[in-house]
This record gives sequence, C-alpha cells and structure tokens, in this order.
Amino acid sequence: MVEAILKDKKKILPCAAYLQGEYGISGLYVGVPVKLGAKGIEQIIEIKLTAEEKAGLDKSAAAVKELCGVIGV
Repeated sequence: MVEAILKDKKKILPCAAYLQGEYGISGLYVGVPVKLGAKGIEQIIEIKLTAEEKAGLDKSAAAVKELCGVIGV
C-alpha cells in the first residue's frame, strides 16, 4: 500500500474506504477495492457483485454499523 502511494502506482488494492453511496452503503468505512496513488484513495472501484456477495457485504456493513453504535462513534 505504501509503495502504491509513494510511487503513485495507481494500483488497485483492497482497503477500508469511507463509502458515500458506493455499493449502496453510506457513512461507513468498509473494505472494498480502491485505486491507490499519490493522493491516497483516488477511486473506489465498484464491481458487479452476485446476490450472495452483495448479501455478505451488506451483512459486514451492518456489523460495522452496529459496532460503531456500541462504541458511540
């Protein structure tokens, strides 16, 4: 990750990114594919998910949201 940023490689890697509507999720940091370059996260890559994959992502996001509520974030 550091190399992708320092060398402006524009490399696609899985990272926790703040989503603002991508994948139907808003206001949470969720692990998704992103393009990393000199500016950090330069683009969130939205890939087509199967129904099963989307359900898994939604379940993960719901767990993150619940945890944020528990810790008061």
